[in-house]
Formats: sequence, C-alpha cells, structure tokens
Amino acid sequence: MDKRISWIITLLLVATFISSPSFAASSAKIIASFSVIEDLVKRVAGDDISITTIVPIGEDVHRWELTPPNVLAVEEADIVFYNGHGLEPWIRHLKAMASDRLTLVALVEMADYPTLTLQQGQYEGSPDPHMWMAPQGAAAYIDVITHTLSARFPERADAFRTRAEEAKDALSLLDQQVIERLEGIPHTNRLITMSEAALSYFAHAYGFEFAAIWGLNSETMGSAHDMASMSERLVDKRPPALFFESTTPDIHMDALARETGLTLAGPLYVDTLSEADGPAYNYPALLHHTTELLHEALGGARAEE
Repeated sequence: MDKRISWIITLLLVATFISSPSFAASSAKIIASFSVIEDLVKRVAGDDISITTIVPIGEDVHRWELTPPNVLAVEEADIVFYNGHGLEPWIRHLKAMASDRLTLVALVEMADYPTLTLQQGQYEGSPDPHMWMAPQGAAAYIDVITHTLSARFPERADAFRTRAEEAKDALSLLDQQVIERLEGIPHTNRLITMSEAALSYFAHAYGFEFAAIWGLNSETMGSAHDMASMSERLVDKRPPALFFESTTPDIHMDALARETGLTLAGPLYVDTLSEADGPAYNYPALLHHTTELLHEALGGARAEE
C-alpha cells in the first residue's frame, strides 16, 4: 500500500476515535462552584466526566477569590455549574473570562422549585440562594444538571437520566427520614437561629421558624444593630439552642449565647461539605448531620433511639 494512503487512513481512524461518543464524554471537563454542587453533579455524571471544584472544602463560597489554578480550569472547561442568586459573587469574574464555547449554568435560577426571599440584611427581599438545603430543592438541581449534561453529551443521555432518577429516589427517601427524625421536636422549640440566613428552605420544608443575624456571608457581619435586634428576639423566644455554621466564625453566635445563657450547638454544614472523615462527607450526610444536630439541640423525642 502507498505510504501516503496508509498515513491518510491512519489519520481518519484517529479522527474517528477522537470524535466517538465515548471519547467525547470521557474527555469532557466540568466545573462545580463548590463541594455541594460537585456532589450533586457527580450523582448524575457518574465516572464518565472529570469534575473540578472552584472553592475547596471548608472555605466560604461567598468570600472566595479566584486563584490561578481556578482560572486555568475555567479556560479548559466545557460546563460550569454554579448556584446563582448571588451566592458566588466572584462568578462575575469567571463570566468575564469565559469563552463562547463555555456553558454556564446557574442551578438555583433554573430550578423548578419555589424560591424564598431573604428576610434580613443588606439583600432583604432578594431571592434566597440556599435552595439545596431542602431535598426537593436539591432534586430540582438534579433535573437542571441532567438536562444540561444530556444536551451537551446526547450519546450519554440515557445513563444520565438513569442516575438522575436513582438520585431523586434517594432524595425522596432522605426527605422522609428527615421528617420522621424531626417530628418529635416540640412546637415551642422549633426555632433555628444562626448567623447567616442559610436554612430558610430547610426550615420551610420541615415546619420550623427561622432567624438569622444577616442574610448572606458576603455582606457586613454582625453589625451592632443586627446583634441588638437578635438579642431582643432571643429574650422573647428563648429557644433551647443557637447554632453556628462551619464556614463562619462563631464569635457572633457565641456572644449571643453568653449574653442570653443559651446553648451554642454546631457546626452546621451548609455552603460546604466536610472532609471525607467528617460528618457531612456528601450531600445526604450533610442533611443527616443537620437533622441529628437539631434533634439533639432542640429536644427531639428519644423514645425511638
């Protein structure tokens, strides 16, 4: 065979391999803004797609600043899944550097789930971004993730949809487990009080009242006015415990606990998972940890334990 013809055939074979569905999907590069989003994306993508996370575990997603490795990952990415509604203020810088081929997906803004509004702080009246803290809100994220991946990689759509249904079934079971675990907490104790307004969706889903010092961690934390207002509320309500979040200094909640003589419990994980050996190593573990902490601190019934 002519060497030139042989070389052309080789090039055609290589081109066919590169453009094949399996190669396209396995070489795809996906970015998740923080660890909770990464966990939800993995439940749909499986092991087919490489996922890079912008904000490391344990860091505050609201106050993160993009690093050179973050920028490099964005330049090579196909899709960026982020939460939206202002949770990641740094996303504007990412958008500015994004190429036309990069797909950016704001999950909370596209999710088919009722949106709550922030009730305090600088962004009062704005959409509350913490929708994933209700399992059915997380299920709505799964739908958006599945649609996005299926549209970008149609050859893997069936696998994505199968994993998505399994994930949503697991979230439905998780929802029932949370309901059952929390139902023994007396009505008079069902107040969740913390620094950031991060558990509104959770509180709304499970019949709790919710109070926070500020709206989002990206705004001014613990002003004198906000602290005084919360102190007055606690004197009136007297919940069994106050709570602090893993990514926020507990100085403000500790000061309120000391002033009012209330117990301080935590940490609650919201904007990050824990390390692999921690109590919130994935999304279901995060919700279970939240549930157990509330059960213990707010006086859940112990007869079934």
